Amino acid sequence: MPEYLKQLRAKVGNDLLLLVGAGVVIHNEGQILLQKRQDNDCWASHGGIIEPGEEVETAAKRELYEETGLTANQMELLGIFSGKDFLCTYPNGDKVAFVIITYITNDFSGELITQTNETTDLKWFPLNDLPENITPIDIPIIKKAISHLTQSTCNE
Repeated sequence: MPEYLKQLRAKVGNDLLLLVGAGVVIHNEGQILLQKRQDNDCWASHGGIIEPGEEVETAAKRELYEETGLTANQMELLGIFSGKDFLCTYPNGDKVAFVIITYITNDFSGELITQTNETTDLKWFPLNDLPENITPIDIPIIKKAISHLTQSTCNE
C-alpha cells in the first residue's frame, strides 16, 4: 500500500475511498499471464494504485514490473473499468471503489519473477482454460481481454 494511502486510511479509517488503479494484461500465443495474489490466494491480472503525480501508463508499467519482473513496451488501452463490480471490502474492513485503467500487450521483455511481496506464483493460462479462483474485480477485465483477443484473432 502506498504511503499516502496509509496516511489517508489513518485519517478516515475503513470509510469508502475512491481509488484509481492502472494495470496490464500480458498475452502471448493464445495465453494470458496471471498472478496468484498473496493477500487472497486468488489469480489476478497485474496492476495497482496510481501514486500522486504518476502518469497512468507509467503506473501500469511499474506495477507489471514489480509483480512479474517483465517490462511492457508498446501497450494498447483495453478499457476503463468502474461501477458496482469494482466495489470492494477488504478483510480488515477497508472499503474501496476502484476506477481501473487497463492496457493490453504482447510486447514485453524481461525474466519472470514468480514470487514477490505481492504474489506467490505466475502462470500462463490458455484463454479457454482459466482458473476458477479469480479475484472478483479482475473478472470483468479478464473477460474483456479475452473478448478483445478473440475478436483480434478472427479479424486477422
